[in-house]
Amino acid sequence: MLHGGGPGASGISNYSKNIEILAENFRVIVPDMPGYGGSSKGINRKDPFGDLAATMLQFLNVLDVSKVHVIGNSLGGACALRMGLEKPNIISSLILMGPGGIDTTRSLPTKGLNRLFDYYSGKGPSLEKITDFIREYLVYEGSKVPSALIEERYKSSIDPEVVKAPPLRRPKGIPNFKNFDFTRDPRLMKCEIPTLVLWGTEDKVNRPSGGLSLQKRLQNCDLYLFNKTGHWVQWERAEEFNSITKLFISLHSQSKALGRIQ
Repeated sequence: MLHGGGPGASGISNYSKNIEILAENFRVIVPDMPGYGGSSKGINRKDPFGDLAATMLQFLNVLDVSKVHVIGNSLGGACALRMGLEKPNIISSLILMGPGGIDTTRSLPTKGLNRLFDYYSGKGPSLEKITDFIREYLVYEGSKVPSALIEERYKSSIDPEVVKAPPLRRPKGIPNFKNFDFTRDPRLMKCEIPTLVLWGTEDKVNRPSGGLSLQKRLQNCDLYLFNKTGHWVQWERAEEFNSITKLFISLHSQSKALGRIQ
């Protein structure tokens, strides 16, 4: 299960409403991706999705895991999809929630994405900045997000190592478009991995229209749009997310008794 790229994000905090429920049926692995939480800092700015995917594939190799279902939210969704394009033979299925890197070179960044990019610029990170991002841009009903969760993410976001090398920044120079937009990668049309895309209709970070773009290009893609939901489907609509995720993984496991979530 791969978390998003917002300030202070980590695996456990991103999936706090999902891990225990899914672990009733599957083996669940929830890492902090490079640049976040307890993991090493620094990401290749020329190919961030590729850098993250290579690290996560290496991680699975070290664990001797040869077949996985990959769940990814936002930046984690982009990482998951890149893993599928790089090593489709080891991916049993993909579950992507508002994934990054979809149609990003075909329109200007959203207001929410600009807030992410600007978090460490100007006067730097602050509790006010992260509160505004989470309550106004990350979810549909900001009042439902506990202050304790926001404060926890703020503390993580001001780790000196993170401040020195923020993991999510604007591309530097003229980027290689296919490294930042999967719709520019010819491999996407050939991808046969069973994929479930979940997107909130009120997502202010990654445009919900990206779901239709993926369904149009992927050969085996189901799309669910959640009404009155923002960028954090797995948190805002946890009950539905957990149910549909368990069913989808069970249907696409080589052995339903040994189904895994990675």
